[in-house]
Amino acid sequence: MAVLKVIEVLANSSKSWEDATKQAVKHASKTVKNIRSVYVQDHSANVKDGEITDYRVNVKITFEVD
Repeated sequence: MAVLKVIEVLANSSKSWEDATKQAVKHASKTVKNIRSVYVQDHSANVKDGEITDYRVNVKITFEVD
């Protein structure tokens, strides 16, 4: 039987929501081991002068606890 834990992470990127998600996982993996999945709960963007300047995601990262 595996014990799983879920953490919520907010991340951003100037490129895309996909890149923001990758950055969230990359950053979390520095201190969290055994990451199993990521769920994008919410996404948004900042706009300036009619252009998107920043993509944001709120993700839930699931990992296995030893």
